[in-house]
Formats: sequence, C-alpha cells, structure tokens
Amino acid sequence: MYRTGKNRGTIPVSVLATTDPVLRDSALFGLLMDAPGVVAVRHDIHPEHLRRVVLDATGVIEDVIVPLEHACLSCAVREDAVPTIARLARDARWAQVLLALPVSAEPLPAARALAIAAEPGGALDHTRVATSFTVVDLDALQQDLFGDDTLAERGLELTPDDERSVGEALAAQIEQADLVVTSSSSTAPSSQVAPTPLVEPVETPLAETESVEAWPATSSGLLDRLRGAGTRRVDGLHALSASHLAAATHSPARAERRAHPLGAVVFTGPGMPGDRSWTLELRSTLPFHPERLLDHIEELSAGGLRARGVFHVADRPGLACLWDGAGGQLAFADLGPWPEVCAGTKPHTRIVVVGVADDRNLGLAGERQRLRDAFHAALCTPEELAAGVEWLWREDHLAPWLGARSV
Repeated sequence: MYRTGKNRGTIPVSVLATTDPVLRDSALFGLLMDAPGVVAVRHDIHPEHLRRVVLDATGVIEDVIVPLEHACLSCAVREDAVPTIARLARDARWAQVLLALPVSAEPLPAARALAIAAEPGGALDHTRVATSFTVVDLDALQQDLFGDDTLAERGLELTPDDERSVGEALAAQIEQADLVVTSSSSTAPSSQVAPTPLVEPVETPLAETESVEAWPATSSGLLDRLRGAGTRRVDGLHALSASHLAAATHSPARAERRAHPLGAVVFTGPGMPGDRSWTLELRSTLPFHPERLLDHIEELSAGGLRARGVFHVADRPGLACLWDGAGGQLAFADLGPWPEVCAGTKPHTRIVVVGVADDRNLGLAGERQRLRDAFHAALCTPEELAAGVEWLWREDHLAPWLGARSV
C-alpha cells in the first residue's frame, strides 16, 4: 500500500531509460494501467526546447513546451524534472512518480540529480529514488549492440552533435540500470526476476559450443553479461509492475560503482543451450606501449564487441585512462591521476570484453585467443618499462586521443 502523505521520503520516484520510443511508451502505459496513483513525466529534448508530457491512467494531464537555452539533459532534469516531480509528489492523487527520459539518455545522471534533490532539505525530500530501469528489445539486442548504426541515423540523438552509436547508448543503459526489463517475441527465459551475483573477475567457463541455433539465447546471455553486479532482470513487459519499482531503493553509491570503468563484471553463470555469448577479462600490471597499442588497436576493437575498462600507458606514468567501446566505436579518455580515479588500486590495465562467437572461422575459443594475443603484444615488456623518464622525451603518439602529456 503506497502512502500519499507528505512525510519525507514516502513517494517513490523511478527513472526509465530506453533506446526505443515504442518500448518507452509501452512500458509507461503498462505501469500506468497497473496500479492507481501512478503518474509519469515524459521528457523529450529538441534543439531549442524541452517537451514535458505528464500522464496518468486517464491520459495526458499536461503537455508543455519549455524553452531551453541549450539542449542539456542534466539542465533539463535539474530545472524542469525536479520541480515537476516535487509538485506531483505533493498532490494527494499520486502515490508513485515515473520519470521517462528522452530516448537514448543514460539513467545515471538523472538518478544522481534526483537523489541529491531528495536529501534532507532538498526540493524532493518528500520523495525517494526507488529504481532506475531500462527496457530492452531482446530480439534486436545483438544487432543494436554490435551494429554500426549511430543514434543520429535513427533520429535518436540527444543533441545535434551527439555522435554516439546505438550500441554505446544501449550498453550504458543496461550497465547503469538497477533493473533491466526485456521485451521479446520469443519465449522468455525461465527466470522472471534474476539477480546478477557479485563475482570475482575470472574468465567465464561457458561451454565452447558451435551451435548456430537459439539466437534469443545468445541475446539473453549478452544481456546478463552486461548487467551490473547486484542488478535485477524481469522478462516481459507483462511481468513488470509498479510494485517492482516501488519496492526497491536506489543506491547512488552502487550505481556510481557500476558505471565506473572498473565496475565491469565478468559473468560466470551457466549459459542457456545455444548461447554463443562470451566474456573475456584482459588484465595486466604492465602498461601499454603507446606505439604498439596503436599497431594493435584494430585487432582489439574490430568486430562485434562491447569492451570497457581502464588502462595506463608507459609514457603517461600515474595517469588512468578510459577504454570504452561498443557499436563499432572505441573511445579513449584521460580520467586523471590514478589515485584520484581508482582509489585503493595500483595502476593496471583491465578491459572486460563481451562478444558473440563468430561461426565463420575462429569460433568462440579462437576469437578470445586473438584478443589475448593482440592485448599482450600491445603491452610493454618489463625491460621496456625500466626506461622510466626516458619515455617523456619520445614522440607522443597518443596525443590526438589523450591530449598532450605533461612533462
């Protein structure tokens, strides 16, 4: 039974993120019909304005165009979603609020802003963040994750300069969400609510099968390999209820850990029959050799892969760098000094790769071995690493991606 009073923290607020506008509306419709007292705020960002639609089981309550100085999702959440949710949560008609983000938006920044506003004395201190969740089309997951379509090509970009691939946006939503809901025309997996256990980073022991059947099983396996540690999964929109969302309490700390490049989980659970997905952890205490990293970058990023983690490079001692790849794109970034970014760990290179066995030639075992060989070939040898500060006088091969190194 949901309480509708004004006591602090009694109104649950959940955040929905998708890469499919049809799935977003289908999920909202089902939840609004599921229980009385549920209200939804749906946002869509356009170059010069934000469209806010408020709905309940009776239909549209508000449809408002809000001018924006610039198309900034974080600004939109802070400046429009927070006061709108605060107002709705004080209305005795509503016992639960849903915030549906613009299609392709990541859930973490919105959940973070709502959690801050829900702290004592904040504009939302009469609410609590319950669940961040995403809805995924299981039938399209493999193509969307590994294909080279961009958001702009599908008309799903958040801003005019949004160059992300569909796979990049989809992977981030799955990895950041507390709850992943699947939609599929195929038979759903046997478990309706399945947690992902916290596991030590070891290589998955899945059977090395060459079966080309049961692609839904492969998509299901991919989804479980991408989900964050301790998250939940519900199979089928019909199995999702408002109580699923309201019963939980979003943990900002756990959400931040999941989104951190060190938060990639190495899934060790058994696969379904016909599951061709795999996980591989590439790890070393040695840094990359800057030239050889570029020599092997195609081997490490080509094909259908989702890869994320951290690395360090011999000519940038003490610097933590981001590795983030999906949808045919690979991003490097300077994360900052290692102790500040990866507190409690020594500099190391760790990249978790998720893929699907290629039945054309290498198969599951060969594909992973190819990545291992390229990874180790790109690392420095202990002897090369001993050069120390001499690296700083060599050509800076990674400046176009990581910026000029400091001397």
